[in-house]
Amino acid sequence: MATGQRGTLSLEGIPSARGKRFALVVSEWNAHITDALAQGARDTLVHLGVKSEDIENFAVPGSFELIHGCKVVASSLEYDAVIAIGSVIRGETAHFDFVCQGVTHGIAELNAHGKTPVIFCVLTDDTEQQSLDRCGGKLGNKGDEAAVAAVKMAQF
Repeated sequence: MATGQRGTLSLEGIPSARGKRFALVVSEWNAHITDALAQGARDTLVHLGVKSEDIENFAVPGSFELIHGCKVVASSLEYDAVIAIGSVIRGETAHFDFVCQGVTHGIAELNAHGKTPVIFCVLTDDTEQQSLDRCGGKLGNKGDEAAVAAVKMAQF
C-alpha cells in the first residue's frame, strides 16, 4: 500500500474491528519515528471500532528485538493481531542490511508458524527524512496502513 502513489489512505470498505484486541510492539530506537507510527496505528484502530483499552503497547529496545517481543505477545493468544513497529535507517556500515534482513525473516517466520498474525511495520529507509515522510509526513503514516492490515488479518 504505497500511499504516496495512491494518495490518502481510505478506510472505506475496511471491516469493523469492534470487539478485537491488538498489540503494538514498538522499538524504542528512533522513538520519534516509531512513536508516530504507533500513534497512527492506534488512531486508525480506534477509528475502525477498537476500544482504546483493547490496544496494548509493548516496548523493545530496537528493531531486531521486535522478533522476540512479537513472538512472546503473539504466542499469548490474547490478541487478534500484533503490529511490529520499528525504524532502521541506513548508516555507514553493513549493520543496516543485517538488521533489515533479520527482522524481515524473523517476522515472516512468526507468520509462517504462529497462530496470531504479525504485521510488518518496520521502516527501512536510507535517510531520516525518508522515515519522517512515512510516519506522518508527506507520504502519510505507515502505521495507518499496518492497522488496516492488522484488522484484515484479524478477520481472516
